[in-house]
Amino acid sequence: MGCSVGCRTRLNFGKALSKVSVCFTMVVIFTYFFYCLTGLCDSAPRQMFDHHTVNRDYDVSDRTHDNLRPPARLYPHHPGAPTPWNRTDTSTGAALRRADEQVATLQWVEGGLLPQEIPESTKENLAVNGIPMSNTFESKKFPQAIIIGVKKGGTRALLEFLRIHPDVRAVGAEPHFFDRFYEKGLEWYRNLMPRTLEGQITMEKTPSYFVTKEAPRRLCTMNCHTKLIVVVRNPVTRAVSDYTQTLSKQPGLPSFQSLALKNTSSGLVDTSWSAVRIGLYAKHLENWLQHFPLSHFLFVSGERLVSDPAGEMGRVQDFLGLKRVVSDKHFYFNQTKGFPCLKKPEGSSRPRCLGKSKGRPHPQISPEVLQRLRDFYRPFNLRFYRMTGQDFGWD
Repeated sequence: MGCSVGCRTRLNFGKALSKVSVCFTMVVIFTYFFYCLTGLCDSAPRQMFDHHTVNRDYDVSDRTHDNLRPPARLYPHHPGAPTPWNRTDTSTGAALRRADEQVATLQWVEGGLLPQEIPESTKENLAVNGIPMSNTFESKKFPQAIIIGVKKGGTRALLEFLRIHPDVRAVGAEPHFFDRFYEKGLEWYRNLMPRTLEGQITMEKTPSYFVTKEAPRRLCTMNCHTKLIVVVRNPVTRAVSDYTQTLSKQPGLPSFQSLALKNTSSGLVDTSWSAVRIGLYAKHLENWLQHFPLSHFLFVSGERLVSDPAGEMGRVQDFLGLKRVVSDKHFYFNQTKGFPCLKKPEGSSRPRCLGKSKGRPHPQISPEVLQRLRDFYRPFNLRFYRMTGQDFGWD
């Protein structure tokens, strides 16, 4: 009797459990069909435009689809990401497939890659399909302006002052493309440039361009509209500064006098020495004017860049078509170095001054030798004044 009751109990419990299982299964099935019917269980991305639009170009300016706002910046998820569809492919299957690729492309918003990591082919494909690239990505451009000279005239200071400006991007090192590495080709040169946004100016500086005979022709081959900046300084002082720099690297260098003069008795200046030859500004400018009009040049006074950096920087910014951002509030005069430095930028612990190689004390040079050089340079200086329409006050 007891066993019979226990068996019936277990049987009843089993039936009850079976009913619960059936009910639970039906609830799951009902829920599944409910969600499927409402479209909430789609595992694939929802179609972003109807099938009537796949055979026409997608217009990113179309606002009829609320979820298709054109992104401000498009980042591909990986280098092999899909490219927009080929407009010449009219087959329905291919059009649908490429339409899906277009949607994937438009979903590359903040996809994890920086602008410089985006393949050039991807940028070109996006641009072809109506997505404006100039406002979306940084790109490398040939320089619109170059500081072409002169050595020891103040070119480094000018470049560092210009780099304060938010609309200027410049190469830090001297590329020496148009004098030493021209055989590497223009694409090699362009790849040296920093990435810039629309409206920013790309710049570089290589002071030896001004005295390189082939540089004007080569540069004009790239772009005859390039703006050219020449920083000039009293050629006598410049020659001594040039010698001082070389002496710091070659302590056994002969004396300044022995290099500057062919012999002491005649007092003839040796123009074969580069430190002297660079100061013949008029002769070098003649070479450049065969390829560029004078209006393409700005001649910056190295002396005024020291005594009035804000004033000279105003002229430079005007020449480049820039808003006058760099002003006297950015400078202070460093008494130790003897030239202006940049005031401490916000968030920096100290001011920005040029390195130890700048502002070296000059060696003592015989006054007679210096006077011979002044006499030698005087006619060249006067000619340079007439050519540029500026009196630099060296005589």
